[in-house]
Amino acid sequence: MIVLGIETSCDDTSFAFFSRDRGVIANLTANQLIHDHYGGVVPEIASREHVRNLLPVFDALLKRSGLTASDIGGIGVTNGPGLVGSLLVGVGFAKSLGLALNRPVVGVHHIEAHILSNEIEDSALKTPSIVLVVSGGHTSLYRVDRVGSYDRVGNTRDDAAGECFDKIAKLLNLGFPGGPAIQRVGAEGNPEAIRFPRAMMVPGDRDFSFSGLKTAVRVYVERQSSDPSPSLVADVAASAQEAIVDVLTEKTIACAVDSGAAHVYLAGGVAANGPLRERMARVCEKNHITYHAPLLEYCTDNGAMVACAAERHLVAGRDDRTTLDVFARGVVTSWA
Repeated sequence: MIVLGIETSCDDTSFAFFSRDRGVIANLTANQLIHDHYGGVVPEIASREHVRNLLPVFDALLKRSGLTASDIGGIGVTNGPGLVGSLLVGVGFAKSLGLALNRPVVGVHHIEAHILSNEIEDSALKTPSIVLVVSGGHTSLYRVDRVGSYDRVGNTRDDAAGECFDKIAKLLNLGFPGGPAIQRVGAEGNPEAIRFPRAMMVPGDRDFSFSGLKTAVRVYVERQSSDPSPSLVADVAASAQEAIVDVLTEKTIACAVDSGAAHVYLAGGVAANGPLRERMARVCEKNHITYHAPLLEYCTDNGAMVACAAERHLVAGRDDRTTLDVFARGVVTSWA
């Protein structure tokens, strides 16, 4: 079955064709660079940009793949969590296309899509595993005993790690999105220059908090007698990144060790962060845990991960064409 995946949960308009035999046939994403001007995603603008982008990106996907609409065996679309306006654009398109082609349509939970992005270029998800889902909107730990069985065992109490990256980057005038900017500038700094706080590092506590780190960085910068020099900005970026990576790694590994999980996976946009990937791989090896992460192109929001997840639901016979709706928030629930 060739599955069309559609992702419009935030500001990226992404389409992909995927099949279990062929893998990713084509994956195209239109980024909304207009949000750089505002230092963050503006929901109303995001919705309007999705409306402009949908048909051009879909047409380009057909041309790149060499497929036609009639080759589509089923459609998967992110229906939450995310920005409601953005989700409605993608879901409306998917339901209309499913009706026109008489093909099944399934709603895909955004978190499950990120988790299963690890299957796109690798073998089936190995279990039992602990998956760290870390992005601009989510920082959670999931125990996965099998695909379709997800138990959230840790979650952020306030800011997500990606949101913290974005706000610190804005404070330092580094642009948006913040994660890549912090990594780039921080590569020139000393990660041990400033000891920023690591919150909620109590043994056995699986939740996260990054609001205190964000505040600590703001207070530190405001206390400087003059505008921070490029070297100081680099040290602040490197030190803040170090604090985030420390917390994410230590909590994930502790959770895996305590629960007896043999595998650790990364998922989500922040999973593209180089220092996080390097540290997690190193600490996993030290603890005799296998480490996995998606290819960089499948860390951020993309249609391929949606299609990969949808394929499992479609094969199980699911069809949401008449009932599919969107939701802004919600924990991924088990279905198998």
